[in-house]
This record gives sequence, C-alpha cells and structure tokens, in this order.
Amino acid sequence: MRKIAKIILHCSATREGQAFTAKDIDRWHRRQGFQMIGYHYVILLDGTVEIGRPEEKPGAHTYGHNANSIGICYIGGLDQDGKPCDTRTPQQRQAMKQLIADLLRKFPNATVHGHREFANKDCPCFDVASPDE
Repeated sequence: MRKIAKIILHCSATREGQAFTAKDIDRWHRRQGFQMIGYHYVILLDGTVEIGRPEEKPGAHTYGHNANSIGICYIGGLDQDGKPCDTRTPQQRQAMKQLIADLLRKFPNATVHGHREFANKDCPCFDVASPDE
C-alpha cells in the first residue's frame, strides 16, 4: 500500500443540484487523456460514496501531490450562476465527514486539505479547516 500523507478534498465544479456520478467524471477525465478517473472517491448529492480510482493507485487530482494522497470529490461546487459556492447537501456533508474519519483511522498520520491549498483554484469551495460552516 502507498504511504498516504494527505487527504485532498475537491468539488466537481458542476452547478448546484446537477446530479453526476463517478462514471461521469471517469468519462470526463478519459476525454482529457487520463487513464481513468483521477479521484479515489466521489460523493453524490444524496450522500452515496462511490469508489473511483483504487486507493492502491496514485491519483490524478492534485499536481505534485498524487503519489502520497487520497482524492475525494463531492458533486457540486458552483451556484446556479456558475460561481464557486459550497453546494454540499446535508447528506454530502455527513458522508464527507464519515469518509474522512474512516480514512484517518486507516491513515492516522494523514492531514486533510482543500485542493486550493495546492492550486490557484477555489476548489473545494469551502474552508476545509471549518468544514461544517
């Protein structure tokens, strides 16, 4: 198993309420030349957690940090006008909280980050230090 130092949170940069799945993201990423979906987990609008890339494989989600991280993406991140916004549903918030807790038990030395800490982006469109706000 890879040594995991970071759990990095992302949004799909899709408009609030638009339902997409890991399969959709896999298709988008393959069109961009990826071998498969770049994220390890995708959290759907109803809180369902779908597996994307296997944990054993480095992700393709955060340039320079893929070798030692797990990537989690929630569906959403843009308001109805296409502007960055925390659009997580209550179910997504709960699922994200549980998934992070599970991963931290599995990788106790890992730290949790937002994609924007490593790239000039708004992603994941919320303050990871205060995820319930």
